[in-house]
Amino acid sequence: MSGRTRFLATVVLASSLCGCHDERGAPIHATYDGTGHLRLLTFDSNHNGKPDTWSYMEGSRITRIEVDADENGTIDRWEYYDANQALERVGTARDGGGQPDTWTYVTSAGAVARVETSANGGGRMTRTEFYDAGVLARAEEDTDGNGTVDKWETYANGLLSRVAFDTEGTGRPAHEIRYGPVRDVTELKK
Repeated sequence: MSGRTRFLATVVLASSLCGCHDERGAPIHATYDGTGHLRLLTFDSNHNGKPDTWSYMEGSRITRIEVDADENGTIDRWEYYDANQALERVGTARDGGGQPDTWTYVTSAGAVARVETSANGGGRMTRTEFYDAGVLARAEEDTDGNGTVDKWETYANGLLSRVAFDTEGTGRPAHEIRYGPVRDVTELKK
């Protein structure tokens, strides 16, 4: 959980947040629905009079946080939380287009479990990396953008050990390269 996120969670649980400020004096604004339930917290982290963080709430529970880190008017980070306030996934927009082009999914212990990335920024993820105890274990990629995985990577202790390619459009590897322990290459054709 980021420092900004931890701070907001602490403030939510500690007070009713009516016109409050953080420990540095940055304004926090709370919005409640007609029944008195907290629905939104806005936060101006740099005191410039413009909110840069929006925390969407279900009462005292954070469900989603959106951040405009560069304050250009476009959200560039999304954080989603489960019912136990554990971070589930984080989306980021590397291209500034206001749509996530990378999603990072975390385990309940906070380790990275999976990362999905869009090569073209169009929202459709083209590469998925799978992690074991926070270490890259394997990856699948659609290199030609046709919606089908055509490249598979396997990692040993975080180092690339095997790459397989579908060069025939069958959805199965037809060509494979293996890397040895001293980074020697063995090329195999299936």
